[in-house]
Amino acid sequence: MPISYDQIAPRYENSIQPLERWFLRDLRKEAIAALPPNGRILELGAGTGLNFPFYDAELNGVAVEPSTGMLRFAIHKAKPAALTLVQGCGESLPFASDTFDALLATLVLCSVQSPEDVFGEIRRVVRPGGTISLLEHVRPHNVLGPVFDLLSLMTVPLFGDHMNRQTSKIAERSGLKIMKVRRGRLGIHNVITCVV
Repeated sequence: MPISYDQIAPRYENSIQPLERWFLRDLRKEAIAALPPNGRILELGAGTGLNFPFYDAELNGVAVEPSTGMLRFAIHKAKPAALTLVQGCGESLPFASDTFDALLATLVLCSVQSPEDVFGEIRRVVRPGGTISLLEHVRPHNVLGPVFDLLSLMTVPLFGDHMNRQTSKIAERSGLKIMKVRRGRLGIHNVITCVV
């Protein structure tokens, strides 16, 4: 059974800190900048709240996270006054259809059990024409691709982390319209902008 996010929550921010300094912070900002300036936003997989400092103070929306351990840290982070934290998972979101104008997910779709089910829920809760902004590590389209296939043989059983997902292809097959994919870091980290 993979290690749960409840188990890694106390060490999560320290372990990801070097990546945040080197490049993740800038990629988070880029993914957030793709969201519309007004409207109700859903953050999927809020984790410990690492995106919160980059939100506009006027942001209105909900940050959903399945892990109780991660939420224990997120609840203490400074965040916009109109951002509510909710426990829930991407495969079964606790919201009515067409509730949100946009959605953000950063480093989430690599670890969900069924990205197809999650995209189905995204299409349900985000209104038609709404923006989806994703920051994901993916299987690179270069010689590193097979390496990421091998890595996944270890990371999936240990952490439930799929290093070789092709998130933009799954999003497109799930009915989202891909507007832009910016590949960075040897194609490993992608900022993907879609429309419902």
